[in-house]
Amino acid sequence: MSSSAATPYEQIGGDAAIRSIVDRFYDLMDAAPEAATIRALHAPSLKASREKLYMFLTGWTGGPQLYVERHGHPRLRARHLPFPISARERDEWLWCMDRSLDEHEMPAELREMLRGKLHALADHMRNQPE
Repeated sequence: MSSSAATPYEQIGGDAAIRSIVDRFYDLMDAAPEAATIRALHAPSLKASREKLYMFLTGWTGGPQLYVERHGHPRLRARHLPFPISARERDEWLWCMDRSLDEHEMPAELREMLRGKLHALADHMRNQPE
């Protein structure tokens, strides 16, 4: 298979890479003052959130559909409606994700493609007036 036909999941490094990105994301969320508002929306333990994001990103990037197999269709916006998400929460989530992506070795064009799609997805989660 040529690299141009490889999925983002394969290009990024597969399972171990997704796990690494998710772990760094939640480590940042758990410790960084820049993410305090979004951290407060999560349970005291981030274990379940880590697992759900790992399963979601695995399938979202073209790997095995772990999230769908376990939980059904992601319905991301509906699943996030119980949580107040404004531009602040979106931006804090993206602050963590951008840093996690930046710290993971991958082709620059892949990083920018993922960043663009994740920024659009995060913006779609907003459910509070500005």
